[in-house]
Formats: sequence, C-alpha cells, structure tokens
Amino acid sequence: MSGQLFIISGLSGSGKSTILNAVKKQDDKLGYSISHTTRKPRKGEKQDVHYHFVKGETFLQMIKDGAFIEWATVYDEYYGTSFKSLEEQTSKDIDVLLDLDEQGAKNIKQHFENNVLIYILPPSLKILEQRLFQRGTDDDQVIKKRMAVAPRIIKKIFFFDYLIINDDLEKAITEVQTIIQAERCRTLRRMQLVKNLFDIQEDETHS
Repeated sequence: MSGQLFIISGLSGSGKSTILNAVKKQDDKLGYSISHTTRKPRKGEKQDVHYHFVKGETFLQMIKDGAFIEWATVYDEYYGTSFKSLEEQTSKDIDVLLDLDEQGAKNIKQHFENNVLIYILPPSLKILEQRLFQRGTDDDQVIKKRMAVAPRIIKKIFFFDYLIINDDLEKAITEVQTIIQAERCRTLRRMQLVKNLFDIQEDETHS
C-alpha cells in the first residue's frame, strides 16, 4: 500500500494556488511536492517552500540525470517534479498534493497508478482576466499571452477526474476536501486497515 497523489491544476488566475494552500493547511495528513523551476520568485515566495528555484543549467542537468518524473516548459520557463520528492512520501503511505500544469498532470497519470486529477476553472474568461489584472503579479503582455492560450487549454482538460468551477472560494475548497476524503475511503485503499482491524487473511478477501 502506498500514498495517493492528488494533482491540482488550473489556469493562472483560477484560484488554484489559494485552494491548494487552504487544503494543505487544513489537512495535516497531506504531504506536498515542491516543484523545481527556473522562473524568478514572485513577491512572498520562498526558496524550498513554494518552489525549488534553480538556474537553467541546473535544471537541464537534472533532466539529463533522469531526476524528473515530469517536466515541462511553461511561458519560457522550466517546471519539474522529481522522483525523489514523491517517492520519499508515498513510500511511507503519505498522500501528496501536487500543483502541476495540464501536461505535468498527464505525465504523472502515466507513471503513477494511485493518482487523482482535479482541475480548477474560473466562472468565465472575463472573470479570469479580471483576476489576473487584480493580483498584479504579471504585466499586460503576460496577461494577454495567458488569455490567448486559455481557451485552447480548456479544450484539453477532459482527461481530469474532477472539474471544479471556482465561483465561490470556500465552496471550491470544500469540494476539493470532499474529493480527497472520498478517495481515501475507496475500498481498495481501506482494505489493509480492514484486514488489520478484523484479522482477515489475504485469501479470505477473495472468497
């Protein structure tokens, strides 16, 4: 038995990071995978807390060394999830939250059996644009670029297990928490606990 991966993805400005941080804060049984990236830290972001911020040459060497289970280029910057960061936790039966883009989520799905993919959507593209301007972390050109690709990204997200419309932040947080709890209660995940509690032998589970 091993921990499960809960991948949360979403368009920049969808509220994905706010939701993920709230869920992580309220569930002390969840681990978190810190990604590597070559982009510069945003205001308030800390090294080895929000991301492992590395230089381009360091990231490229890690690719050559086979360190990443998935990596991708997003708006001319590299992002990657290392095997080590996941296996250290899942091997101890710890469920892990991941903040990945669509391609990263697809790569995880191909490599790890125990995964749940959740996508956060804004109520509309108009509201998405408003949120991007209001948060003030990107210049106009970056926002324009994000808005140009948003419809194309949305068309490709239907391989996710769950889609959440973030029109009410507290409701969206609760929905993610509910998904995680429901997945933890699935029969296959609970069988080891049941075996221990009721002294069931392996061959009895198939009779």
